[in-house]
Amino acid sequence: MSGYEARFKVWRGDPEGGGLKDFSVEVHEGEVVLDIVHRLQATQAPDLAVRWNCKAGKCGSCSAEINGRPRLMCMTRMSVFEPDETITVTPMRGFPVIRDLVTDVGFNYRKAREIPSFVPPPGVAPGEYRMMQEDVDRSQEFRKCIECFLCQDTCHVVRDHEENKQVFAGPRFLMRVAELDMHPLDAASETGLDRRRTAQDEHGLGYCNITKCCTEVCPEGIKITDNALIPMKERAADRKYDPLVWLGSKIRKRPAAG
Repeated sequence: MSGYEARFKVWRGDPEGGGLKDFSVEVHEGEVVLDIVHRLQATQAPDLAVRWNCKAGKCGSCSAEINGRPRLMCMTRMSVFEPDETITVTPMRGFPVIRDLVTDVGFNYRKAREIPSFVPPPGVAPGEYRMMQEDVDRSQEFRKCIECFLCQDTCHVVRDHEENKQVFAGPRFLMRVAELDMHPLDAASETGLDRRRTAQDEHGLGYCNITKCCTEVCPEGIKITDNALIPMKERAADRKYDPLVWLGSKIRKRPAAG
């Protein structure tokens, strides 16, 4: 398709308030929404604030909501919209606005610091780790996360209930806990750290009601709900409610006879 004029509504404002502003802007074949935002900056709105970096779908910086759906602007092609369609671009609703399309995502970094890191197995040096390929594949899926925080933005537990942010890590970081709990070499339990208990009691796993909205918006196609959150819920429930698991934990903790 040759060039055409597209109608855009872009949110302009700051923490004090703001609203949608109308723009008519030229679009060319092969462009993405971020291209159009850059053209707006160059021709009509030089003070428009937008966060971006790689423009290749790998840095996670240009997250926004396009026609109400959390997306990466650099990975949303203009060809998916009709030429006469009005395209609305707004900041992520789950986080406080700094200015225009830029939001304060510091919440996510605070939650990241609350997750205890991988605990290396004792007596095994780096480079000596051995894992089944199935376990490698599982970790690699979760490690594809680019931390765009679209899953955090679309999760209604974060998005619609500010009070939950104190006790709920969100899908991105519950996935991180699940990744570590599934890791066959993680020795956290040997240090007294129960990742399943902390997922439930400290990171708010029980708040997740597995609507799969986080999976639907993930630009890396990670099956966050099916491969991380649901298995983590199952293991946490087994740990807490299964009488055989409970009995086994008591037997293992029984002190040795003198």
